Amino acid sequence: MSKFRIGFGYDVHQLKEGQDFWLGGIKIPHTKGAVGHSDADVLIHVICDALLGAANLRDIGYHFSDKDPKYKGIDSKILLKEVLKLLREAGFEIGNLDMTICLQNPKINPHIPAMKTCLSEVMAVDEGDISIKATTTEWLGFVGREEGVSAYCVALIYEV
Repeated sequence: MSKFRIGFGYDVHQLKEGQDFWLGGIKIPHTKGAVGHSDADVLIHVICDALLGAANLRDIGYHFSDKDPKYKGIDSKILLKEVLKLLREAGFEIGNLDMTICLQNPKINPHIPAMKTCLSEVMAVDEGDISIKATTTEWLGFVGREEGVSAYCVALIYEV
């Protein structure tokens, strides 16, 4: 029987006028975008953390420091590919991912199919193994005030 492990990821990014908004590997049309050292794709960042945590390989900041200039503005899909390489070198494969994006605006549901397609291609997994949900915070907190975006991810991996 394969060994199963679960990992959890959580991340937050500030939203700022005039920034590109990358989420789940795709560019979302919006007046605000996430701020960060990389492209600030909060969804990919939580996937990385959940997978790394499940495999006991630390976290995204350990592997890709925001102090390292080589990661300035980097496409988070590149970071995710590196995480998958680490995961597979450790003898694990993805079972499934379940994610929730917390964002007041814009509405994310129309973009979920494109995000799932993009992420499944980057990770070389079936789209059926990727669940993406979106919610607002009913105008409460930093998400409700449209000051930021947060996301959560639970990952199931198994030993191959």
